[in-house]
Amino acid sequence: MNTGLFFGSFNPVHIGHLIIANHMVEYGDLDQVWMVVSPHNPLKEKKSLAKDYDRLHLVRLAVEDNPYIRESNIEFDLPKPSYTVDTLAHLADKYPDRKFTLIMGGDNLATLHKWKNYEQILENNQIYVYQRPGAGEPVFGAHPNVRIFQAPLLNISATYIRKARKEGRSVRYLVPEPVFQYLDGSDMYTK
Repeated sequence: MNTGLFFGSFNPVHIGHLIIANHMVEYGDLDQVWMVVSPHNPLKEKKSLAKDYDRLHLVRLAVEDNPYIRESNIEFDLPKPSYTVDTLAHLADKYPDRKFTLIMGGDNLATLHKWKNYEQILENNQIYVYQRPGAGEPVFGAHPNVRIFQAPLLNISATYIRKARKEGRSVRYLVPEPVFQYLDGSDMYTK
């Protein structure tokens, strides 16, 4: 079974994330996409992150009715910060019957050389890349394990959603309806 791993802070998950995950299932050869909620990306600051299980809960709400996309907390019990190469090794041990394919944006592929043991990741895994508008040919784009997709993208960011929440503005239609309902009834991202 070919399982796509879509890593992210998902702080919070939004419609743009789901469009990408669904596109990779529909247009790639993936049987499933796991949206892996990362406790701490070593290349990002942690201070603006909501609690791990709150973000996981939002992803669960967003995908609960889709059998091809699911949430994953696989990194929660691994050492922090999370390194993709370590997560991949853990997953290979835990799920030997699955093939894992990474899903990332062209901007992440451009910084792949900064990742721990990036050569090992590149040589041992397929990487499905969604290109950002106006981006040129991605670094490593010609590598045989890299496949470029022209997924439909929205100009939405979790940063924008958090800012809107802090300003008391509605984020309806930027996040899936169950996520909106949950956020609307909470103070998450308002302080």
